[in-house]
Amino acid sequence: MSIFSTLNTGTSALNAAQVAVATTSQNIANVDNAYYTRQRVTLSASDALNTKGVSIGTGVTVTSIVRIHDEFVFSKLRTSSTSLAYDSYSKQVLEEVAQKFPDLDDSGISQNLADYFAAWNDLSTNASEGSQKIALVQLASTLTSNIQSSKESLRSLQDTLNSQLKTSIDEINSIGQQMADLNKQINMVEAEEGNHANDLRDQRDQLELTLANLIGVSVSKGNVTSDTTLDLNMTDSGTTYNINIAGASFVEGTTFNPIVIDNTENKSSSYSIYTELEDGTRYNLTEVLDGGKVGAILDLRGRVIDSSENGGYPQDGKIQTYIDNLDTLAQTLITETNNIYAQSAQESMQSPLLDLKSNTSLKNAYNNIENGTFDVIVYNSSGEAVARKTITLNNSTTMGDDTFSDSILTQINSNKDDNGDNNGLNDVDDYFIATFSDDGTFSLTPKGYNTGYTIAIEDNGTNFPGAVGVSQFFTGTNASDISVVTQYKKDPSLMQGYSAPVDGNNKVANAMVQMQYSTLGFYSKTGSSVQDTIEGFYSSLTTKIGSDASTANGNYDTNDALYSSVYTQYQSVSGVNKDEELANLIKYQSSYSAAAKIITTIDQMLETLLGIKS
Repeated sequence: MSIFSTLNTGTSALNAAQVAVATTSQNIANVDNAYYTRQRVTLSASDALNTKGVSIGTGVTVTSIVRIHDEFVFSKLRTSSTSLAYDSYSKQVLEEVAQKFPDLDDSGISQNLADYFAAWNDLSTNASEGSQKIALVQLASTLTSNIQSSKESLRSLQDTLNSQLKTSIDEINSIGQQMADLNKQINMVEAEEGNHANDLRDQRDQLELTLANLIGVSVSKGNVTSDTTLDLNMTDSGTTYNINIAGASFVEGTTFNPIVIDNTENKSSSYSIYTELEDGTRYNLTEVLDGGKVGAILDLRGRVIDSSENGGYPQDGKIQTYIDNLDTLAQTLITETNNIYAQSAQESMQSPLLDLKSNTSLKNAYNNIENGTFDVIVYNSSGEAVARKTITLNNSTTMGDDTFSDSILTQINSNKDDNGDNNGLNDVDDYFIATFSDDGTFSLTPKGYNTGYTIAIEDNGTNFPGAVGVSQFFTGTNASDISVVTQYKKDPSLMQGYSAPVDGNNKVANAMVQMQYSTLGFYSKTGSSVQDTIEGFYSSLTTKIGSDASTANGNYDTNDALYSSVYTQYQSVSGVNKDEELANLIKYQSSYSAAAKIITTIDQMLETLLGIKS
């Protein structure tokens, strides 16, 4: 053992202390970096020099610089991040929806409905009053305009969610490519035994958490170990690294398999999400993706998409459900109003163009038509009912095909003694004729020699007059196009509040007033129905919107508290404690000074030795 060997011992101690100081400095420099994992220097004694039965140490060796990382705690943080991101985005969007339906005492659709029915009540006192007709049409126009704008705002929000879905998927794919590239760099650095790509692993962890905020992922790391000599926590030390999204491979080590988002076959531009194999085969993931911002978007926007259904828009999702319920409200308001308005005698009646064939079952064509009867009534100029014919509607009834049962045209135009007076010349078919044209227009028009007579339809629960719109006060089919008949907007005096055309008759106006208190059928697109009043149904819609927003807010608060707890636990393991690092810095500084003292001492010994020789 030479004196120069002892000098090397001091040098190794000096180098070890220097590395420890540098590592501690790195920790202190990143004290505010949320994604930085604190590092520690691992030291081991250098191989001893064995001679003549004596083992003499040769100093210290820096074995590695490792991260203090607990994979179990980190996986909890990742899962908690996914849940919090989901609830945070849901809360934001649902609170925005709730703001669109304030329905305060003096605003909102609820107040518009109250004003609308109040105007009918005013008209019922004098069915011919011009100023009251003007007020009614104006209030009806305000109601329909607000229903339209409410749906437009919901649809706009749904379209925004759809656009953000594309942006989020693009970001997910970008992260996936970065992670595959990082895996390649980590493999290169750690190919030499003992090397640790600490900063690269920190970068990958950061991307992993960012990815988890966007979507729920499953991460597999092939080698998770614990080095009890330094830290009891479990750390990822292997180079195997895989990520699955909804069971589909996303990142396999250095290989990246992008998610495909596409809307080319959908006229609504609503996106669907796929995983694509090398041979081009696609598997739809839209209905199975969950968690994070993307999961929230899909649950809000809707997941089930069929380009042939619902105009290509989703058939589910919270926003779509609100839209569907608003459509149902509008459809019922249109149908029930027009059912009643068809009782107002007109010189002729004509429906708008119907998407209907002559041989199509009416119950198959309209989700709100029911089996039952309706009466066609003819009035003379004195307002007396001179003819009445009852029309039956069942499952197989069509406009003009008699294959399975008498059609609407056949029943109305049949030459029967409707009045039972043995007079074949004073029945409905003697005054009016029913037609259904090739373009889909249903009409009731007077026969040329029967001038001065008017016709009306009194429904007995079939919803036929309101569904086909044979005599309209409201036009349209849902919340997108509900409106007051154009001619009444131009000239409100043309609308009527009577049934028979005589002074003092206010039957239609009274029926309109009563409608607000009546229990009506509200039909969904699938044909299912609920029974409620108009105000009750709308109130249930706004209550549902408020409840969903409140639930999202509560879920957010719960998961925010849970995330804070997990994050605190994560930081206690991997975060930098400034006080601890400063203490370590003093310790390593002292070690450095001691190591320097060794070298100084050896230097003095060498000087003494050389002085003896001289």
